[in-house]
Amino acid sequence: MTGRFACVAGTGSALGSRVVSNNELARDLDTSDEWIRSRTGIVERRFAEPDETASSLAASAASRALDAAGMDPAVIDLTIVATISGDQPLPSTASFVQQRLGISGGAFDLAAACAGFIYGVDVGAAQISSGSADTVLVVGTEVLSRFLDFSDRTTCVLFGDGAGAVVLTAGHEPGVIGSVLENDGTHAGLLRIPAGGSREPASAETVGRLEHTIRMTSGSEVFRRAVEAMSDSAASLLEKSGMAADDVTLLVPHQANARIIHAVAQRLSFPEDRVFVDLEHVGNTSAASVPVAIDRAWRAGRLSPGDTVLTVAFGAGLAWGANLIRWSAPREPK
Repeated sequence: MTGRFACVAGTGSALGSRVVSNNELARDLDTSDEWIRSRTGIVERRFAEPDETASSLAASAASRALDAAGMDPAVIDLTIVATISGDQPLPSTASFVQQRLGISGGAFDLAAACAGFIYGVDVGAAQISSGSADTVLVVGTEVLSRFLDFSDRTTCVLFGDGAGAVVLTAGHEPGVIGSVLENDGTHAGLLRIPAGGSREPASAETVGRLEHTIRMTSGSEVFRRAVEAMSDSAASLLEKSGMAADDVTLLVPHQANARIIHAVAQRLSFPEDRVFVDLEHVGNTSAASVPVAIDRAWRAGRLSPGDTVLTVAFGAGLAWGANLIRWSAPREPK
């Protein structure tokens, strides 16, 4: 096969500095360590300190990815930042990442919630394949701890703060083999932050009603749709690419909930030793979830050149999708 393809040159990740255990949350919440573990698989998560932001975590993850790839920030032609918890509404968080790293070229934010990184990889790969860019930085970054209602145990126990990044470069062999991107706006109300936008601008009343925090209408409905959407999109992508589950070295799903991950793996007939689960000490970092997991899998020796990685995610929107990647980064980060 000849042509121009996007390949993974390096990855990086960064987590919020503060470790928050289940027991800490249980002090002021009607929950317990056992309740959270049994329903989510999460033991602790990382929250950002006051001086840490979506852009600072993103820049740290991006720096690690560039170092791993042996590249200077100056080579980046395009910066894509997937986030729903950016530094501020204007300008883009990608602009602040550029500022922190001394990067020029195009830059924009992408909002697809927990599926944001999946979307970002597809967009970045398309830019490279078309010849519009040679090197693209794709980052997923979230500081969702600042958008949580700590009286709502159905949401506040789930999320953590972090960032993950990949550097995509042009190559002559398929790296990003393909993607599937989906969204069902008819269920947009299932997961939302009601206020803070043009529909309901910030006011003393919206702040008092905690309408700037994450709301989940039905956890059981989100669970069901997540399992169905993630498994169906992954199966569709494999079929479209002429591959089967047995051809995939590692499944890296969105780290939302251990029960969701196991249900998706079961539906796809993936054995546990080929599914990467890393949420126990990280939690759900939304758009950062997949790139953080990819980076930690690579640095743990779970990925080598030539391996095939299937990523899949689901989030608010309802948005979901999958990427199929032939791994090209060296076995050991530089």
